[in-house]
Amino acid sequence: MKTDRLVSIIMLLVDKKRVGARELADLFEVSPRTIYRDIDAINMAGIPVYSTPGVGGGFEIMQEYKIDKKVFSTADLSALLMGLSSLSGMMRGEELVHAFAKVKSFIPAGRAKDIELKVNQICVDLSPWTGNSTIQPYLEIMKEALQESRLVTFEYIAHHGNKTARTAEPYQLVLKSSHWYLQGYCHKRNDFRLFRLSRMANLQMLEETFTPRDYEKPILGFAEIWETMQTKIKIRVHKAVMDRVLDHCTYEDFTPDGDEHYIVSFPFIENEYHYDILLSFGDKCECLEPLHIRTEMQRRIQDMAAIYES
Repeated sequence: MKTDRLVSIIMLLVDKKRVGARELADLFEVSPRTIYRDIDAINMAGIPVYSTPGVGGGFEIMQEYKIDKKVFSTADLSALLMGLSSLSGMMRGEELVHAFAKVKSFIPAGRAKDIELKVNQICVDLSPWTGNSTIQPYLEIMKEALQESRLVTFEYIAHHGNKTARTAEPYQLVLKSSHWYLQGYCHKRNDFRLFRLSRMANLQMLEETFTPRDYEKPILGFAEIWETMQTKIKIRVHKAVMDRVLDHCTYEDFTPDGDEHYIVSFPFIENEYHYDILLSFGDKCECLEPLHIRTEMQRRIQDMAAIYES
């Protein structure tokens, strides 16, 4: 991905006095034009890279700006390695391998065991319990399409199982709640859309390229929107499903009701997703109030029962 490449270029320029555009292009398997854009991005980030023309020329970082390896503390290096470890469960490829190698190159021999101990104290695994075998190949296709500004086509399975053919301009890969999404411009909808990779089928990258257009990053923090839409309902649950109910609220929302039950102030939005959550608790959950949600739960349960009676 572009960010990984930028970090790798910075680390190379820190280690070497001067590197040519063609050498960088060959190393990262991109065009010299892409390298020049990367150098511009690095400069815009505040890292002073300048170029020397002619034979023996190339890019280099101002000597005063180069990093002393001793600047990284044990805590700094441990945090970097833990962050990279968390990504390794979701992404593969040479980018992470190179990033690991570069961070580890900063570890003094005398601190290696201490840092390894601290890294192993915390495990961050962002991957889901049950994996999707197509996600990793799809990620690799998307990464290449992003780097080369090439169109992608795929079938998309939306709500209620509706499948549509899509052609999209890829702009950003997003990892949210252990799921990968593509922020892209959809030619079918003539607008930007957020596509979940696990809902894609038959993903292909086309030879056709596109000129990137201005776009706003997707809104991924729904806290304020959630608060305006969300209400609290009162449910009575058996202790057997308590751990599952706690996936959606906190223990402070529980009030004991006898030896085996709890009254729970449960966060709820009146949509299919939240009704399905309540139904998933089966006979271990009863909606007490408000009345209209309790009535809707009764209707849905009766409809389910009717299927088995016919």
